[in-house]
Amino acid sequence: MGPEIKTILLAIAPINELRGTIPIALAFFHFSPLKALLLAYIGNMIPVFLLLLFWKRLAWILTRRFKLFDRFFFWLFERTRKRIYNKYKVWGDIALVCFVAIPLPITGAWTGTVAAFLLGVPYWKAVGLIFLGVIISGIIVTLASLGISSLI
Repeated sequence: MGPEIKTILLAIAPINELRGTIPIALAFFHFSPLKALLLAYIGNMIPVFLLLLFWKRLAWILTRRFKLFDRFFFWLFERTRKRIYNKYKVWGDIALVCFVAIPLPITGAWTGTVAAFLLGVPYWKAVGLIFLGVIISGIIVTLASLGISSLI
């Protein structure tokens, strides 16, 4: 398996995403920053398309088959919308973009798909907002990686 495929697969991984992939691609595979960034974008966005569909389908299946899940999802959606929806209404789409863009643990594209699902963001709008967050995050991580590697 070539380093390009390894880079894409690393970026697909939920915890790693592009935050861990870009430094690895720069340091171990010796990719140019642009190549590392583009491959990380591809890998990080592949699961987004599927996850946005998956969460909706999973919730539908579970609520139809199990009464417990029906009550759980009702509680979860009500709680989420009460606690987060008003902030989302005020900040709008910027909130989701910023959430995905912040290169910290528990933020990113995977968690962004869950947030978009819980907030009821339409599919293609969610894809676009998450992609914008991924672009910003990738730039931040790349610049930070280059700054750290130049110090070494």
